[in-house]
Amino acid sequence: MEQPVPVGFVSSSGTMSKPEQERAMLTLFYSPHMTSVDNEAGRASGHADIPLSAAGLKQTSELGQHYADQKLEAIFHSDLQRATTTAQIAFAGRNLQLIPDARLREYDYGDMTQYPVAQVEEEFARRIRQPFPNGESLLQVVKRMGAFLRDVMREYDGKSVGVIGHRATRYGLLYWSSATSLEEIVNTPWEWREVPIWRYELYAQDLEKLTLPA
Repeated sequence: MEQPVPVGFVSSSGTMSKPEQERAMLTLFYSPHMTSVDNEAGRASGHADIPLSAAGLKQTSELGQHYADQKLEAIFHSDLQRATTTAQIAFAGRNLQLIPDARLREYDYGDMTQYPVAQVEEEFARRIRQPFPNGESLLQVVKRMGAFLRDVMREYDGKSVGVIGHRATRYGLLYWSSATSLEEIVNTPWEWREVPIWRYELYAQDLEKLTLPA
């Protein structure tokens, strides 16, 4: 399966020196894209490029209001349109750079793309290391998120950024920010919030030390 390639974001070459790792820190605010047409229909979109619903378009403006007082240096978002539109509307008028990155995409559910959500979720425990047919495993999802976070850490050390993504985005953040096991991630019910914003503090030394399980 072809892995997603970053769009519009060029990483620095090389890794951080040990002193840089010891002091580097990134504050990241994550929100999922707002309600899509597939969300309303109970379908798991995966990499299918599904638009926001009318309700989702309304929610994006409300999301932007919740971020109004938050100082951010840039907004990263999945290149799928439901995340792109969320970022464009939520942060309109703020003069923030909006940076699409394919590593923030949803899980690739492969042959199960747009299957009923409940049916796809039943597969999660079996798909930690074994990919969905013609799709991704959770291990692959977490790996691409780790590469994204290392790149952003180098460019935005000591700063705060926003991320608009998907379920897979948050799974990657959970793993790299807290070393939560992959098994625990898929067995924990998805957390919904009235104000859908999660704050993470990530440290370069932890990103470098933490390795992916076999």
